[in-house]
Amino acid sequence: MAAGPGLLWRAREYVDRAARQGPARLALTVFALVVALITALLSAPWATAHGERAPFVDAFFTATSATTVTGLVTVPTGEYWSIWGLVVILVAIKIGGLGVMTLASLLGMAVSRRIGLTQRLLVSSETKVTRLGEVGSLVRTVIVTSTALEVAIAIVLFPRLVLHEDNVGTAAWHAVFYAVSAFNNAGFVPTPEGLEPFVSDWWMLLPIIVGVFIGSLGFPVILNIANHLREPRRWNLHTKLTLSMSVALLLFGSVVVAAFEWTNPGTFKPLDWAGTLLASLFAGIMPRSGGFSTVDVGEMHEGTWLLLDALMFVGGGSAGTAGGIKVTTLAVMLLAIVAEARGDRDVEAFGRRISRDTLQVAIAVAFVSASFVLVAALLLLAMTGLTLDVILFEVISAFATCGLSTGITPDLPDPAKYVLAVLMFIGRTGTITLAAALALRNRRRVVRYPEERPIIG
Repeated sequence: MAAGPGLLWRAREYVDRAARQGPARLALTVFALVVALITALLSAPWATAHGERAPFVDAFFTATSATTVTGLVTVPTGEYWSIWGLVVILVAIKIGGLGVMTLASLLGMAVSRRIGLTQRLLVSSETKVTRLGEVGSLVRTVIVTSTALEVAIAIVLFPRLVLHEDNVGTAAWHAVFYAVSAFNNAGFVPTPEGLEPFVSDWWMLLPIIVGVFIGSLGFPVILNIANHLREPRRWNLHTKLTLSMSVALLLFGSVVVAAFEWTNPGTFKPLDWAGTLLASLFAGIMPRSGGFSTVDVGEMHEGTWLLLDALMFVGGGSAGTAGGIKVTTLAVMLLAIVAEARGDRDVEAFGRRISRDTLQVAIAVAFVSASFVLVAALLLLAMTGLTLDVILFEVISAFATCGLSTGITPDLPDPAKYVLAVLMFIGRTGTITLAAALALRNRRRVVRYPEERPIIG
């Protein structure tokens, strides 16, 4: 009887030690093992609708896309995979979404153990979690919170899908699939037509919009708001920055997409004003990492693609299901620009001063992320001969784990698909581990060189 608790205690100690000694290795190892397992399951004959083994590249790409909650596909999800294959994909999405939030919070706690006593007390007062020994309670909280939100979304979607499917069982299955896929910002759809039949349907699309938005905020924000729901003044700086930037990007993206696509006969022109408003709102939030689409992205104007490139690259909130460099990274860099333009010594927001270390990490994350996108785009240009606009869109979508596509992914050569798969993996784990690794490497030097300013600009 004592073996069980003893084994659990040893496992907790191992996770605690791994998170402190090698947080990056822990994140990478866990995700790599999950991708390998899902690939093996999707390679089985029973996973496909036609009963034959899927090519390894398709199984591996789909497993990576589902585990990293991206949504890019090389084969049509609703047609190619059997019901059991779809179940495997849904489980991978759930594991991937939970894994991101849990590991990111775990790495955040690892970082908090390296900071000073005063800062640690502040972290304790704001997050209620400071010890790696509380990993078990953290995981339970993440699972309960995310599952409750997914169930709520599914309940709202179910009646609408019953009217559409005319089959209670199928409607229930699709409601659950869409709910899990939406909250985890995965972008997978269980039917061949996806969400295009609902392009003007507020009942169907609004819950998905809400699910994607909440999931993209990140678990620390969700927890902080839940703890101080009636006291917004007690929200921490991270929550305020995430919410303000998320709303600003949503409004900006929706308005600009509407302006570019209003007269496009391939996208918004056939819609009435209410349908255009909904389609614009939907298109404005999906680059946050949602990945769903109600119109053909391949028919959009090149200017819209460029806007979506920028929004996808930024992504959503930290320690959540969204990808990209994160909205707080953008916020910190914008605040630094404003402070420099004003001649202010400190970078400040909402009555708080942002440390120089945070700014340095933000710059590093943005630069390294842009470098990955650049290298991957160059590789795909060399492999395919396609134009830069479509290549860049697909590459940023993969790195930002968004899943929006111009439609070229299924026709790419196998080496290019592997490049995108690796990029999805890097995009999901890379920014988290890079930020944690840089923070953990922070050190004080006894001897400092004389200061000198090189000419900038």
